[in-house]
Amino acid sequence: MVEEMVGTSSVMLTQGQIRDILIETGAFRKGHFLLPMGKHTNHYFQMPLALRYFNYARTLCVGLSRLLRVDPKVTSALPRCSVVGPASGGIPVAFGVREALNADQIFWVEREEGHLSFRQFAEVKPGDKCILVDDITFFGNTMQELVKLIQGSGGIILAIGVIVNPGLAGTEFGDIPFYSLIDIKTDLYDESNCPLCKQNVPLVKVRI
Repeated sequence: MVEEMVGTSSVMLTQGQIRDILIETGAFRKGHFLLPMGKHTNHYFQMPLALRYFNYARTLCVGLSRLLRVDPKVTSALPRCSVVGPASGGIPVAFGVREALNADQIFWVEREEGHLSFRQFAEVKPGDKCILVDDITFFGNTMQELVKLIQGSGGIILAIGVIVNPGLAGTEFGDIPFYSLIDIKTDLYDESNCPLCKQNVPLVKVRI
């Protein structure tokens, strides 16, 4: 059982063990999936299935925090910095990473009327040093929007960290360092050239 390896946050997991956690919890699934954008894919991620377990969530967030600590800008800013994540998947990651890094506080942003925004009276101020986190980055759109929101508020982004990077989008965010706990290459197909369709693998419609 993977659970035996995550009894304490001091455990440093290998890529294989991280993958095992995601598979065991159902957060990482292999098959034939239809995404809302109409593309077919061989992998599907539902990260809340892993983050609902305290030990798993703590272990994954501690692992991500260790990657972030390697960055000298992050290390020099701690503890006077904020961890920011998008709702809803980024919220448990923000809490977990903040605790592991002993950072000052967290913020989260929500989508209202099609745009990301802070809760009223709770927002990043000019000069605030921020670490952006999320459970997964699919196509990078949400993280790009979050970067613009923070920079537009005058915040200083030290680094970006996600638990899973499926490799579906570029991870270039200008000069902002990007860290992922695990990279799992995921393929996208049009229906017309999907090899899974040709193999008659049952298609499951999913949300992201």
